[in-house]
Amino acid sequence: MGKPLLYEIWEKPATSCVIGVCSLIWFYIQKKSIGYSHVGLSYETAMEGHHWRIITSAFSHISILHLVFNMSALWSLGVIEQLGHIGLGVEYYLHYTLLLVVLSGLLVLGMYHILIQKFKVDYFRRVTAVGYSCVVFGWMTILSTKQPSSKLELFGFLSLPISFAPFESLIFTSIIVPQASFLGHLSGIIVGYAVAWGLIHGMNNYWAISMLGWIILVFIFSLKKSGAYNFNFLEIESVTDTSLPSVRFLASGNGRTLQMSTLSDVGSNLV
Repeated sequence: MGKPLLYEIWEKPATSCVIGVCSLIWFYIQKKSIGYSHVGLSYETAMEGHHWRIITSAFSHISILHLVFNMSALWSLGVIEQLGHIGLGVEYYLHYTLLLVVLSGLLVLGMYHILIQKFKVDYFRRVTAVGYSCVVFGWMTILSTKQPSSKLELFGFLSLPISFAPFESLIFTSIIVPQASFLGHLSGIIVGYAVAWGLIHGMNNYWAISMLGWIILVFIFSLKKSGAYNFNFLEIESVTDTSLPSVRFLASGNGRTLQMSTLSDVGSNLV
């Protein structure tokens, strides 16, 4: 007999929170009839300044099957939170989840850029990716390196050796789900190996909180600048002198307004 669900949630607090957040976002997307184009990440929208989509695309799922597959794999990978004795654990999980979300999204955009600019494959300009698979594949890769004897449980009955899971899953999803983003999954694997092999390391509470602060700042400013959401308290203005950006608070009739000078700006996939 397996462990009670509440006990497993207690053992995997960070994983449980991520699954809860993704499920709530999925419910909201369904209720508001939001589509890929509203929350997904594409090269075209990124070049238009929609940098906030790196975050929204990672936590958004459009179909219930997509959500269930990703969350089932993530739940199995939650064992990482219990492996503090080999240098993993809850803090490690939180720190590097943040890193995987951002770096895998940036790597996907980098791959799109090379394919579009170098190889002239314009198809990738409008490919829109959504889903948490980049992070899931990243954690699969890290666990397969750190604890190769582990198993990846899917849907409660399918069990894969974790040592082969990243590439098995990459090939399997590409064949079974044609819409699955091969590049998105591959980016998660690459970032996962970079973390597991120590090429990316040194994350601690200080760097995680600092990184989170910058993510929130860029998220809000890109939302405002792209026109996706109107923050009445925030005004971004361009100035003729672009040598240095300046930030200042000015008094206004409704309180205080932040004004910031800015430099002038020189298909759907499931992930």
